[in-house]
Amino acid sequence: MRIYRIAWLGLVAAFVSAPALAATYIYPTKGQSKTQQNKDKGECMVWATDQTGFDPANPPPAPKAAPPPSAPADPTQSGWREHPNAVRGAGRGAALGAIGGAIAGDAGKGAAAGAAIGGVGGAVRRRDMQRQHQQQVNAQQQQYQQQANAQRQQYDAEVKSMRGEYNKAFAACMEARSYSVK
Repeated sequence: MRIYRIAWLGLVAAFVSAPALAATYIYPTKGQSKTQQNKDKGECMVWATDQTGFDPANPPPAPKAAPPPSAPADPTQSGWREHPNAVRGAGRGAALGAIGGAIAGDAGKGAAAGAAIGGVGGAVRRRDMQRQHQQQVNAQQQQYQQQANAQRQQYDAEVKSMRGEYNKAFAACMEARSYSVK
């Protein structure tokens, strides 16, 4: 049973020590054998995990990001009667132009001029609404990205802190077993 435990600890040390202790240098100050070094590493890894609650081989999972916000509906794509457009603007302009033209003596010319001006005005108002909508969508997406990035940075900082505590505990254990740890 003891040989099985030593072999298991050596195996764990071989697989886990590379990523967990990549920047840690361990030197046997009392000439410990490679087998003894692996055994001590494995036992210290288990001890450090018990002390800190952090296992570098199984760090806590990253929090799930909230789903991205759904884009609000483009107001210019809903019913054509509720929003400005060139046709409605031309119709309104023609009506106003016809009234103005009738007063001046030529309702047809007034209606034509009013339709042209109203059509351009309706198109411009519609384009402005579309731009405003796109700015809102872009602002929502940017805010979502900032929140997701902040959440990830917080997670990374927490894992880095836990890993630092684990490394200190591991080093303390190895130093107590007569190893130099840097």
